[in-house]
Order: sequence, then C-alpha cells, then structure tokens
Amino acid sequence: MSIELTTLMLATLFDFPLEDRRKLTRWSDVAVAIPEPGGVIESNEQKIQELFEMAGYFGELWEQRIGGDGSDLVTLMAKEAVVRVYDDGRLGQVCDNHGVTDPGANGEAVLHAALRTGDMKLKAGADGMLDYFLYKAPRRKDGTLYHIDDKPQVWIDSMYMAPPFLAVAGRPEEALKQIEGFRRLLWNKEKKLFSHIWDDAKNDFGRKDFWGVGNGWAAAGMTRVLRALPDRMPAEKRRLEGYIRDVLDGCLAHQRPDGLFHDVLDNPKSFVEVNLAQILAYTIYRGIKGGWVGPAYKARADKMRQAARTKVDALGLVQGVCGSPTFEAPGTATEGQAFFLLMETAARDLAG
Repeated sequence: MSIELTTLMLATLFDFPLEDRRKLTRWSDVAVAIPEPGGVIESNEQKIQELFEMAGYFGELWEQRIGGDGSDLVTLMAKEAVVRVYDDGRLGQVCDNHGVTDPGANGEAVLHAALRTGDMKLKAGADGMLDYFLYKAPRRKDGTLYHIDDKPQVWIDSMYMAPPFLAVAGRPEEALKQIEGFRRLLWNKEKKLFSHIWDDAKNDFGRKDFWGVGNGWAAAGMTRVLRALPDRMPAEKRRLEGYIRDVLDGCLAHQRPDGLFHDVLDNPKSFVEVNLAQILAYTIYRGIKGGWVGPAYKARADKMRQAARTKVDALGLVQGVCGSPTFEAPGTATEGQAFFLLMETAARDLAG
C-alpha cells in the first residue's frame, strides 16, 4: 500500500499518466538495483536499456505537453527560476556566485513557459532577464558581456548562457554581436579553438587553456542561436554555420581513440573528460539534421555517444564529466546530465 501511495503521489506531482504510474516504481527500482542473477535486473546492459526507455518516455511526454496548461514539471521549474530572481532581473539565483551570463540559461525555458501558459509572472521574469542583458549587465566598451560581476572577465562559457536566450527573445542581432565579441577575444585561428578566459584588468588571458567543455559551450551555444535565427538573416546564418564547423574541426583534431577528450584539449596530461563528447555529439546531430554539418561527421558523433553511454552508472549519473562544484576534476554535474539528455534527444530526432 505504501509503495502504491508513493507512486500515486509522484505521478500527481509530475503530472504523469496515472495508467502508467507503475513505470515510475519500476524505473526507481531499476535505478538503484545492483545487477545480479534473478534480481530486479540481471545485467548492467539491461539497466542502461531500461533507463534509456525511461528517457524516451519522458521525451515523448514533453513533446505532447508543448502548448499545454503549464502543469508539467519543466514549467514548474521555470516558475522556480522566477521565484529566485534578483531585483536586477537575473533568474534562478540560489546564491550570489557573481554570475552575469549564467542566469540567462534559465531564460529560454522561462520564455517558452510564459508563451505556453500566458502566466504574466513568467513573462515578467523573461522580460527582466532580457532587460538585464541589454541594459544592466556589466560589459566591455564594445558591448561584450562579462561573465561575472566582480571581475572584468569574458569567459567562453557565456557563449551558451546569453546568445541563445537573446536570439529566441527577439534580439538576434544582439545575440550575434555577443558571439562576435567572444570570438574576437577568445578564438585562436590557428588551433581552431577557444581559450577560456580573457581578463580586461590584465589586458591578457586569465586562462589561455583550450578548455574542452568551454569549446563545447561555444559549439552548442552557436547551434542554438543558428536554429533560432529568422529567415531574413541568410548571410548571418552562413557565417555562423562556418563558425560551428570550425570549432568542431578544432576539437575533433584532439579526439582520443576511445571517442573522448582531455579536459584541456591539447594537454594529454589533463584528465579524460566525458561531457565535451556529449556536447559535440549533440552539436553534430543537430547540424546534420539542419543541413549545416555534413553526414561524414556522424560516425564521430556516434563514437562519442557510445563512449558517453558507457559512463552512465547504476544510479543513472554520467561519471567522468568535468565535475561540480569547481570543474577541476572528473566527477558528476548537472551539466553532464543535461547534455546526455540533449545528445540522446538530438540523436533520436535525427533518426526520425
């Protein structure tokens, strides 16, 4: 009885179809089970397969809920980002980490939730985030956004955090302006890679390393912007397509035989890292589907995807990604979980 009541409560909380609620119990059992003969699951392969089925089910449920009444979990999370908003408009602030562009990662979800539900608080949240980026956020004299508010630094991370939201919020020109600003400071034409941090106070790099995940942020961020650009901007689309292919080529030059990459791409002494493989696989699948990345890249993406899949542990966590909270060693991270799902969704969409 207690299991049934718990399952019913979870199904209600997640707005999960009640007729399928026992799937939640099964997936919960599978997630924590240790493979053994006669057990809940008998092999790690079975566990992974059932967890993939779970991810597919939730993906289909999400697609069905687009345009719904706003009771889905993603919209509830968007509302939480609006609850935790600073007076200056920054969304999702659990603590003051001095983030300037990171809060923008919430913006697209909040905007879409506002459009789907008509919730004026969500709309105000999205408007406030846009207003912050356009008028309040600290930036260089050329308008390029700083990544944090306590140092005059431009980070490649910002390529994913700010431009995609600006593009979907109706400011594609500003999105492209930010991309060009990040590229001017951080792009290495010879290596076809982005350095991590530029520091205006030093008039030099704060971190010149070609951080793998940072280059992933750039590839995925530009991909999201490209998909959001209006048809009236064909020349800008072609330019962005070239930028994406360039960074893909720069990263792939450092791919290991196992499909993964080192944390610092050109430093084999740095640890082997998993999330860049997921991010680039996502970028390639989306690019092939959109027509700006050639089909020859698919084999490389498939190899990365298979390598990442082997890193999913018994609890469904992707191990070996650049780990929270300092991102200086392999571990687990929300970003690693998110890009596994994005990679799988992009692969599914490409397969049709």
